[in-house]
Amino acid sequence: MSAQAPFSSTPADVSAAPVFSRRIPLIVAAAFFMETLDSTIVTTALPAIARSFEATTLSLSLSISAYLVALAVFVPTAGWASERFGARRLFAAAIGLFTLSSLLCALSPSLWTFIGARTLQGVAAAFMSPVGRLVVLRSTPKQRLIEAISLITWPGLIGPVLGPPLGGLITTYASWHWIFLINIPLGIAGVWLVLRHVPNEVAAQRKPFDLQGFTLTAVALAALVHGLALLGEAQGDARVAVAWLLAAALSGVLAARHALRHPTPMLDLRAVRVPSFAISMLTAGMMARIAISATPFLLPLMFQIGFGLNAFQAGVMLLVYMGGNLAMKSATTPVLRRFGFRRVLTLNGALCAATMAACGLLSPGLSPLLVYPVLFAAGMTRSMHFTTVSTLAFADITAEQRAGASTLTAMTQQVAATLGVAFAALALALFQNLRGASALSLADFQHALLAGAGLMAVAAVWALRLAPGAGSEVSGRG
Repeated sequence: MSAQAPFSSTPADVSAAPVFSRRIPLIVAAAFFMETLDSTIVTTALPAIARSFEATTLSLSLSISAYLVALAVFVPTAGWASERFGARRLFAAAIGLFTLSSLLCALSPSLWTFIGARTLQGVAAAFMSPVGRLVVLRSTPKQRLIEAISLITWPGLIGPVLGPPLGGLITTYASWHWIFLINIPLGIAGVWLVLRHVPNEVAAQRKPFDLQGFTLTAVALAALVHGLALLGEAQGDARVAVAWLLAAALSGVLAARHALRHPTPMLDLRAVRVPSFAISMLTAGMMARIAISATPFLLPLMFQIGFGLNAFQAGVMLLVYMGGNLAMKSATTPVLRRFGFRRVLTLNGALCAATMAACGLLSPGLSPLLVYPVLFAAGMTRSMHFTTVSTLAFADITAEQRAGASTLTAMTQQVAATLGVAFAALALALFQNLRGASALSLADFQHALLAGAGLMAVAAVWALRLAPGAGSEVSGRG
């Protein structure tokens, strides 16, 4: 497989910009926050949107599926497009398209125009995540990579937790239209900041578009996301979901085979050969992300169905969980520099499994003085693990591998998030069926959280395969 074309020497190149500035990571983090918040805030507003269109809530679920499928289909093109058009220009265009599609969502007069606008949002989001990450990688020296990745990781931690209660608040006391209208000033400011502060770069050579690779990868990702959504939502015959997943597996194998043989593939797999990338993104990191992504799905439902709390009270409990995420941010860099990636992945992974199991032992009769520290600690370990695997993924990646690694990272994160929800839903259904009950109970959520803790423990043990000195240039430990 041939190397990607080198980039001309510009301020965007790490070697030409040794001085680290938090400005670019913060700009990218703000764009990520707008994207992750929007993808989760709409969930609680679906009934209100359905009423305004005189449609059923189930029909509105198509808007979520369309968003996820569009995102999955176009993520593989991000690496090629960033080389073809330049990362700064493409990132600004993605934010602009996301802003425009948000306006179209708010102004939609019918169900199908709304679904079309959400599909356009998914296309924009497909470029925002990998290209934004690439912008940060190219402007950050490796010695400051932990800080930069930590800054752009927090939106993925906070957005899914803050989105549902905020969506309910806006829908209840204002109008669902404001869920999308609040993106307009944020998006305009984001485009201006990117064009003003992000350095420009132009590829010395431009790869041709790999149509076959794009088609195979797009089919694999779209079929995977759709099949997992069918499993997770328990819609229709499970055999249909399995058929979609088999189609995804076949297309994925063909896409990987094509990528390994093509001289300039759409999906660059060279980063997979780097052990630290493979462990952080494809094996231990993937298992950890699945377990961690299941938690924000399980906790609010457990608080409402199992504890009998209302939506607002459950939202307050999640804010405690989010507080742990935020509190850990200031400690992430010194912890990684003190202990290195391998120790943090194993020790923090074990702590993450323990706090997830502790969440599975919570019950309505416990004092808040016990419940809140458990949620806070679970949020802290979740934040530490997300930042660690996200940073390790690029710790040993060369400049030529960055674009492909960024695209692969965006793909695996999307798949892991979808797998996390599917894992949680399937675990709930399994434990409910084992009880022979017709409705979910507290015990089902407790057992599902314990199952997630078990998966997290496996990920922590798997991380022992990581070399002791992996990512030492980034962590500063030999």
